Formats: sequence, structure tokens, C-alpha cells
Amino acid sequence: MISISKEKSKLQLDVIYSFLTNSYWAKGRTMEEVENTIKNSLCFGIYDGELQIGFARVASDYTVFAYLMDVFILPEYRGNGYSKKLLHEIIHAPELATCKTWLLKTRDAHGLYKHFEFTELAHPERLMERLL
Repeated sequence: MISISKEKSKLQLDVIYSFLTNSYWAKGRTMEEVENTIKNSLCFGIYDGELQIGFARVASDYTVFAYLMDVFILPEYRGNGYSKKLLHEIIHAPELATCKTWLLKTRDAHGLYKHFEFTELAHPERLMERLL
């Protein structure tokens, strides 16, 4: 049975750490950094019974802005619509209901996010970034 939870106590750090540190976007993160990102974010775990099969987190002020990060479904569970279920829960989370601006970065999942009304930047000239 597939379930989604925001309970941080249910998160399986070994699963999250193993996936993230092998991903293109989080390679090199330490366990301490992964723990810190979880501590300071609204987190969503997706589970097959007791086994965590995916994860996502949102950094937000819970009023205006939300930034979606670290979204994944384990490879062996992909193709079953679980990422859509996870994103539906995130987009409809009561804590984020008033957020009008959402952002994310992706290299290869544009099609997935378009199902949830994410688009290319309307005004990229208004955004700046600082990369270290």
C-alpha cells in the first residue's frame, strides 16, 4: 500500500542520503547536510508499506513562496505514477495553500512538473542566482 507522510520521524535517512548523494544535483552532500536540509524544510516521504520509496522537500515562508527540492522516486518504483501522487500531495498541502510563487530546478523532469502548472520562467531577467 502506497502512502505519503509529512512525519519526519518516518523518514529513512539512509534511503534519502544514498539516493541524493548519487544524484546529479546533490553529489557530495554529507549526512550532516542532508539531516540539516530535512530539519529546515517541509518534507514528504512516500512509502510502499514501511519502505520509503521516494522523497521531496519544500523550503518556504508558508505564506508567499515555496521552493521544491530533492524530489525523487527510487528507480525500481518509477513508472507507476508515484511521482505524480507525491507532487499532488505537495502542491495541495494546507501549509502551502497561500504560496503564490513556486520555484524548482530540474535538468530532466520538465514533463512531470508541467502536469502541476510549472512553466519556463516568464521573466528570467528578474531572477538572479549566486552559486558557490
